[in-house]
Amino acid sequence: MKEFSVSIQPTNNTTILKFVHTASVTNGSYEYNNIDEAKNSLLAQQLFYLPFVKKVYITANFIAIERYDIVEWNDVQDEVATEIERYLNDGNQIITSEQTSAKKVAIEIYAESTPNPSVMKFVANKMFTSQTFEFKNIDEAKNAPIAIELFKFPFVKEVFISENYISATKFDIAEWSDIGQEIRSFIREYIVAGKTIISENVTVQKQEISIKNVEQLDDISQQIISILDEYVKPAVASDGGNIQFESYNESNKTVNVILQGACSGCPSSTMTLKNGIENMLKEMIPNKIDSVIAING
Repeated sequence: MKEFSVSIQPTNNTTILKFVHTASVTNGSYEYNNIDEAKNSLLAQQLFYLPFVKKVYITANFIAIERYDIVEWNDVQDEVATEIERYLNDGNQIITSEQTSAKKVAIEIYAESTPNPSVMKFVANKMFTSQTFEFKNIDEAKNAPIAIELFKFPFVKEVFISENYISATKFDIAEWSDIGQEIRSFIREYIVAGKTIISENVTVQKQEISIKNVEQLDDISQQIISILDEYVKPAVASDGGNIQFESYNESNKTVNVILQGACSGCPSSTMTLKNGIENMLKEMIPNKIDSVIAING
């Protein structure tokens, strides 16, 4: 029997936590607002017995849970992860074969402008990946079918995919006022059709540092990562981008970070780093930071 392992991943919404498992267990995405809607998911039913569970989202590779404010995730997340792991390893189904009567999410896509005039952010009302992916061209996107299709539009230059949104970078030949609706409609139709967004065997370039690797870093690097995760990432994610810690050089007190999505090559990125992130790190980690250098993803 396959052994499942469940890891915990935070989201930009502090009330929602993702429990990521190591194999695809269902097709499609499902949202349950209460135990009555979860009649075709025994796991979701069991989760609703927990008094702090408000909503349950089930996708192929992770389960996201939205909590009520009566508890903090730090107090209960390990127990929830253990219960999900035990459920999966017992060989139980997540969604029964009567999937047609389970409530599927009605897909909506809306467009948001970003500080980078070349990038538009297309946000879905569902989560469709637990990781972050950036594709500079169609060759890099060979295991991301939706990115391949987007690159077939002659004006799409780069594609960035994160939890519930896709950021597209355009060539200068086109204006978003002319092409934005076309991209938005395509993404919605693609997701509604249930097509694959990211293949299971996709190669992640410049992937986030794992929790295990973080523990092996020096104390200053760990502090920097913690500050970026708590104070910076939510802001850049709202702008359609991502920031990753790359390295810290103790000898010259320099921090290297990787910018992705709308932040990569953005005219305002350097100013943001110098006036925002750099000053924040200097203030929160006194005498340890002299400069922050951006590396475009």
